[in-house]
Amino acid sequence: MRGPAEIPLLQSVGQRVRMLRQQRGMTQVELARESGVSVRFLGQLEGGEGNISVERLGQVAAALGVTPGGLLQSEAEAAAQGLLGELGELLQRHRPEEVRQALGVARALLLAPEGPRVALLGIRGAGKTAVGQRLARRLRVPFLELDALVEKLAGLTLGAIFELHGEEYYRRLERQALLALLERPAFVVATGGSLVTVPEHYGLLKRCCSTVWLQARPEDHWARVVAQGDARPMRNKPRAMEELRALFAARAPLYEQAAIRVDTHGLGLDEVTEQVHGALAGPEWKA
Repeated sequence: MRGPAEIPLLQSVGQRVRMLRQQRGMTQVELARESGVSVRFLGQLEGGEGNISVERLGQVAAALGVTPGGLLQSEAEAAAQGLLGELGELLQRHRPEEVRQALGVARALLLAPEGPRVALLGIRGAGKTAVGQRLARRLRVPFLELDALVEKLAGLTLGAIFELHGEEYYRRLERQALLALLERPAFVVATGGSLVTVPEHYGLLKRCCSTVWLQARPEDHWARVVAQGDARPMRNKPRAMEELRALFAARAPLYEQAAIRVDTHGLGLDEVTEQVHGALAGPEWKA
């Protein structure tokens, strides 16, 4: 007879509970208090070892704001359902190309084998590319940069896209690139720093990926960009550091919605990569 940890349904329920808890920024202690289920049992449940009763399943689901059936869905099924729910709106807005792409993503989420989908967040100088490359090697999945995918779609550099066509055109390409990316079963992606300011795009990432904020102080971001030989942060901008701090303060509440937060201050790239990898593998994602 198989033990609880060997039952795929229990493992799926545990993964779903953990994902929803992290999306809502709750610790296991907070979820235990809201649901009336012990912290010890929640740990077992999220580890795929807790053979939960129907009554307890209802209590946990209510605390997470979903139906009991919602906990029985796999992450891929739940993400696909959310994407399919957007199709009616897209059809009403007469955007058949985006409907086609969304259908493709939903199909990929339902049919493709599940693997790690990790989205790295942070403002410029967070280390998304360097950490992403190392993390992708650890996970044995492709590494991609969302802005590079946008440039490929446009046949232009980011600077030229904004100069010739403006932000609205860039956001359309960003969504197109994001939908195409999510057809892949596994990847690590470095996102543009401003993606979190677009609720539709950020929401899609949070539903379909493990989102990771590479957190640092404004001074860290500044020093890293300059160390890379990029003088743009200060060129003809006497108040550049003040502007950077304001940008950081404005976006921090958005980045804090990520499932995982890793404070990179004072850490080397390998140390940051190790922390992200450990957080993805561990039972507790909240840094």
